Amino acid sequence: MPTAPPPDLVARLNATGDAHLLRFWDELDDAGREKLASQLAELDLAAAHRLYEAKTGGRDDSGDAAAAAAKAAPPSAVVRLATSEQDVADRQAATAVGEELLKSGAVGAILVAGGQGTRLGFDKPKGMFPVGPVSGATLFELLAGQLKARGQAAGVSIPLYVMTSPATDAPTREEFAAQDYYGLGEENVVFFRQGTMPAVDDATGRALLAAKDEVAVSPDGHGGLVAALKNRGVLEHMRNRGVATLYYHQVDNPTAIVCDPAFLGFHKRLGGQVSTKVVAKVGPAEKMGVVCDVDGVTQIIEYSDLPDDVAARTDADGGLLLWAGNTAIHCFERSFLERLADEGQRFDETGSGAGLPFHVAHKKVPHLNDAGEPVEPSEPNAYKFERFIFDALPLADVAPVVETDRAREFNPVKNAEGSDSPATAKAALTALHRGWLEAAGATVAEGTTVEILPSFALDEAGVKAKVTPGTRFDRDAVLA
Repeated sequence: MPTAPPPDLVARLNATGDAHLLRFWDELDDAGREKLASQLAELDLAAAHRLYEAKTGGRDDSGDAAAAAAKAAPPSAVVRLATSEQDVADRQAATAVGEELLKSGAVGAILVAGGQGTRLGFDKPKGMFPVGPVSGATLFELLAGQLKARGQAAGVSIPLYVMTSPATDAPTREEFAAQDYYGLGEENVVFFRQGTMPAVDDATGRALLAAKDEVAVSPDGHGGLVAALKNRGVLEHMRNRGVATLYYHQVDNPTAIVCDPAFLGFHKRLGGQVSTKVVAKVGPAEKMGVVCDVDGVTQIIEYSDLPDDVAARTDADGGLLLWAGNTAIHCFERSFLERLADEGQRFDETGSGAGLPFHVAHKKVPHLNDAGEPVEPSEPNAYKFERFIFDALPLADVAPVVETDRAREFNPVKNAEGSDSPATAKAALTALHRGWLEAAGATVAEGTTVEILPSFALDEAGVKAKVTPGTRFDRDAVLA
């Protein structure tokens, strides 16, 4: 006789109207039952039902987004790129503050690595994608290499907190182990998996099954970071380690300046709870969220919520009014993340409060029908729910904005070809490193690529300290 499902699981599913998720229980083997029960134990089905009721009950946030966009103004608490001697001096002072903060051991790095390389034609975690123009170094290798070098310069080991997704967790852990944790030390690398949310049928609100032993789910977005930090014990690890400030960046940007002392310094000097790096948008139609002020509150409006006429507004000098494009690089105070985690837990339990809100997307979700037959929908049939980390900005008392040079620091790998592709990222790394070498007095022959790994230098000053003026490079090379 098949083993009955645990009574507490049955009771919980009955309470939320999800007993149908067990309809194939008797057909499963022990492994399948364990898999399904474990997944159900982690899913917040009650929250999914509340979100569905809000979506279908007439509550539509699109009007709120449009109203906010209409009132959007450039961010007021902003540090622009240096254009004067005073600006340069301010950046130097901020850099000194950041360097001291790093030396204190109070800084940790958060790497968001939940994405797969599907759009790149790559069937592994995106962090494993090779992007070094000569070395073929992966995104993981370049970013972790920066962190190691930054820690060596500060005389400390900087902990790395890697947020994975269900799809990338195991292969990411395996890759770090195979690469000996990129020299960071296993004890300094903490992996934690973001949560998932069930996909629900758009007509009935019922959670869908992807297989007889698996609920159809999707990652809860990069905003799921906050809950994952609390639920996986990572905030406690940070407290025990003495980490007070977190440098947050995503895995797809190989030129991100990991634990940038200047950004850390501005974050501290301005008293930020969360700070954001921005770049000037190339044009109004660029698909970037914009950092702006709405009624005096700093926030980010996604490009999809920004009407064309608002995006095209110009200032008195003819430049874009909403110019500040979001790079997804932030500094967070741990105490602020702890507050958000506590508020978010209350939000999830009660459906109200100050937690990061969920956003709803209407998508095509393959699933099983009641007969256990696979269904491949041709039109959107379900709602998915995710959170965005940038929704933390309006919840902060102080949320400074710091501009960075686009060519220097924003070269993400998102598309297989064209803009934001491996080709453009490699070209950006090549140009950056050529510039460092030429500033050091070296000559790089036309058509020659010289790649500089973080183990050799992190910036122009580091190259000047190691490369003799007059050095000539006539063939492709890697400096490590």
